[in-house]
Amino acid sequence: MPESKPSQANDAGRADATPTPDDPQALAEAVAAAMLERDAASRMLDMQIEAAGPGYARVAMPVRDDMVNGHQTCHGGLIFSLADSAFAFACNSDNINTVGAACTIDYLRPGFAGDRLVATAEKRFGAGRSGVYDVTVRNQNDEIIVLFRGKSHRIRGEVLATMADNAPG
Repeated sequence: MPESKPSQANDAGRADATPTPDDPQALAEAVAAAMLERDAASRMLDMQIEAAGPGYARVAMPVRDDMVNGHQTCHGGLIFSLADSAFAFACNSDNINTVGAACTIDYLRPGFAGDRLVATAEKRFGAGRSGVYDVTVRNQNDEIIVLFRGKSHRIRGEVLATMADNAPG
């Protein structure tokens, strides 16, 4: 998948002019940037979109000291949040509002304070209103921490149109 950076927001806090489906890469980048802009939970966890493309997203999250549990490992719910956010950016990349319908997650290794976790989400199947995405979360040593599979369901509306409709006037 080509390296890319999310589109920049304009001064009004909205994504730049909506890219057309003729440029799916630019559209995916703009959608991911717009979604992260209004995703307080992902921003609170210091998630950063490293790359976005059609049916694809790569999102990084540092494991801070306040993210570890009683075993001194990264709380599984926070790793789940990283995988789920990458899934969301990937399955909305074509600018059609899409939500999670189901998922499974396998925790293979713990994460620790000081780790940098990266979730890579990739579309595996899509037909009609449904899709299947696989997300792999790795640490800075390229060790697999989590395997996540998400099933998506398309709903009404567009991500960027929704952003423009909800923007302060």
